[in-house]
Amino acid sequence: MELTAQADLEKKNAALSSVVAAVILTTFKIIVGVLTGSLGILAEAAHSSLDLIAALVTFLAVRLSGKPADAEHRYGHGKIENLSALFETLLLLGTCVWIISEAVQRLFFKTVDIEVSVWSFLVMAVSIVIDFTRSRVLYQAAKKHNSQALEADALHFSTDIWSSSVVILGLIGVLISERIGGLGFLKQADAVAALGVALIVVYVSIELGIRTVRALLDTAPQGAVEKIKAVVESVPGVIDCHHIRIRPSGPSYFIDVHILVDGSWTLDQVHHLTEQIEEKIQLQMPDTDITVHPEPVTT
Repeated sequence: MELTAQADLEKKNAALSSVVAAVILTTFKIIVGVLTGSLGILAEAAHSSLDLIAALVTFLAVRLSGKPADAEHRYGHGKIENLSALFETLLLLGTCVWIISEAVQRLFFKTVDIEVSVWSFLVMAVSIVIDFTRSRVLYQAAKKHNSQALEADALHFSTDIWSSSVVILGLIGVLISERIGGLGFLKQADAVAALGVALIVVYVSIELGIRTVRALLDTAPQGAVEKIKAVVESVPGVIDCHHIRIRPSGPSYFIDVHILVDGSWTLDQVHHLTEQIEEKIQLQMPDTDITVHPEPVTT
């Protein structure tokens, strides 16, 4: 199940593009956030800083997960991708704690003056464009190569589009409160927007967490067992298919199936049958390592 050189290169390039984009956005947001005092932008800067760490972890995970199986890792290194997704989840939850804490402080206990300028809106607009581009690249690579690490990264960055949009709405609220009398309450829009960012991040964290834990616990894809059973039993010569096990590992799967065959068949006939079964399963679930255990039945 070793990845081809081309597939490995495409995954690495997708992950590397995410790292470069995260560096640019993080730097831009920190500068503008500090200059304007906007909690929404600073929250986004913190989020982007963790995005950078997550992107680096994903890049390393993609590089390492493609290594072939060795004496100590008989199932390969695919689980590294699942671990990187878990790491992203923990980073996102850490971000939420800081954002919510600071937003509550600004809403109820302290006042911070915010300078809304064209740069405030520009950094968010640039962020949306870059996040849209990189999440699209990551999604395409994830779908093509069945990479959970890249898919988690893509999901992570696609939510940045929504969080950046929330921040823009918050900045607009602050701007309106400064120019129209009687709407002073809108000065809190920036902190409220930051809470909105946190809620989005919490949602994504839960989604990533569930997916990661399921993969680490070797949970089979929904409906996969039934699909494999139907495929195997459709092969002429298979009397029954049972004891099906599926173990996900990064972009790959390990599948074990037991079949009942005519006990009078020769070893060569049974071997040919198992090859047919492997080919059939590969058509349904590419990039799988399949073990077929035949059991004789007296007829």
